[in-house]
Amino acid sequence: MKSKNTVGLIFMFVSYLTLGFLLCAGNLTAQSAAPSAAPSAPPPSAPSSASSSRGSEGAGGIAVDSSYVLQKNDEITITVYGEDDLTTQTRISKTGNIAFPLLGSLKIDGMTIDEATAEIRRLLDKDYIVNPQVRIMLMDYAKQRITVLGQVKNPGELDLPVEGGLDLLGAVAMAGGFTGIADPGRVRVRRNIDGKDVILKVNAKDLEKNDNVKPFLVEPGDTITVPESLF
Repeated sequence: MKSKNTVGLIFMFVSYLTLGFLLCAGNLTAQSAAPSAAPSAPPPSAPSSASSSRGSEGAGGIAVDSSYVLQKNDEITITVYGEDDLTTQTRISKTGNIAFPLLGSLKIDGMTIDEATAEIRRLLDKDYIVNPQVRIMLMDYAKQRITVLGQVKNPGELDLPVEGGLDLLGAVAMAGGFTGIADPGRVRVRRNIDGKDVILKVNAKDLEKNDNVKPFLVEPGDTITVPESLF
């Protein structure tokens, strides 16, 4: 009798172990079969200030080297990244100045684009904006002209080359050259210097014949007059 009870207890114990094992295996199978939750998509990020400010850089600018020297009447656009209210499109005045927000009147003619950019950055950084990122774009060249009068074949106004560097002999050549009764030794150039008209005397005959004579460079607004020979 005692041995039968022992066998029965062992049988029941093995049955419970088997049932428990099957239940655990079923739970594991169900968990592995259940689809995992899809990760939630991150919210769209706002555009950075750098990317949003690029739209204010302007379009249609002229591709020039940053060493280009700014001239009176050049049209430019100045952009400060992240500061759209400072974007300024203007022409450099006859006095060489521009009006810029916060900074007022600035004289920039005669500066390269690099130099003018550095100066505006310096002034903004000094009192207003930490490490401002400034860009200057040339939108349109100034109309640079001179006038050649007197004994040349085609007297009148001439547009100066954009790259500059035109000398007096080159200006005379653009006006068709000297006439047969011209006196190249007594050329007069009227030039505005510091607000006053000054007459400069130039011996173009020396310029033609002597390679050691420094070329006389003309400037925008010059009036060149070639007189008639006295003999």
